[in-house]
Parts: sequence; C-alpha cells; structure tokens
Amino acid sequence: MLEKPVEMIRGYIASRRESFRWAFAGVAHVLRSQRNAWIHAAATVLVVAMSAWLRLAQLEWALVVVAIAAVWIAEIANTALEAVVDLVAPEPHPLARTAKDCAAGAVLVASGMAVVVGLLVLGPPLWDRLGA
Repeated sequence: MLEKPVEMIRGYIASRRESFRWAFAGVAHVLRSQRNAWIHAAATVLVVAMSAWLRLAQLEWALVVVAIAAVWIAEIANTALEAVVDLVAPEPHPLARTAKDCAAGAVLVASGMAVVVGLLVLGPPLWDRLGA
C-alpha cells in the first residue's frame, strides 16, 4: 500500500535531481563559453571577499547578493537568447542583431546597477577602513 507513494516520491526526487543537473550544466556552459562570465566570476569573488572583510550587516549583504544575482541572471539569459537566435537565424538578420544587442544591453544595465549598489554599500565602510 505504501509502495505507490514511495515510488512517486522516488520518481519526484529523481526528476528534481535531473533538473538540477541540467541547470548546473547550463551555468557550466556559460562559464566555459562566455568571456564576460569570467569577469563576472572574478568580480563576484572580489565583492564577496570584500563584503566579508568589511563585515557587512545582513541587509547590506542582501543588497550585494541581489546585485550579484541580477548580473548572473542577465548573463545566463543573454547566453540562452544568443543560442536560440543563432538556431533560428543562422544567417545575419537585423532582427537577430537587435535581439542579441538588447540581451547584451540587459547585462550591461544589470552590471552598471551592481556597480552602483557596490559603491553605495561597500564604499562608506571601505573608506572608513582605509582612512582609519
């Protein structure tokens, strides 16, 4: 009698595990194929290390994490959109170029906003540390 629910749970867990495997494969693809992803990775490590060194408050950490996540989400979505555009329009086309440019623009906006958040959150405590 319990076999059916147990099998359903096992199937659910297996499908979730597979979903996570594909998601991590997507992130790995971005890291392998996108030069800017390495810049984002280096910036992420630097900002997290600096945030820990400055002992940010919980809300400050939340702002930094959201800013970092926004950049990564934009980069991953940009990579996915570029792949789809290349699949659908292998030959150069003005609309394909527009789609790719807009997706790249989203990464630029997210990165710019992350820099602003970083300056607002990390700037004052860094200034205090370096000035002290």
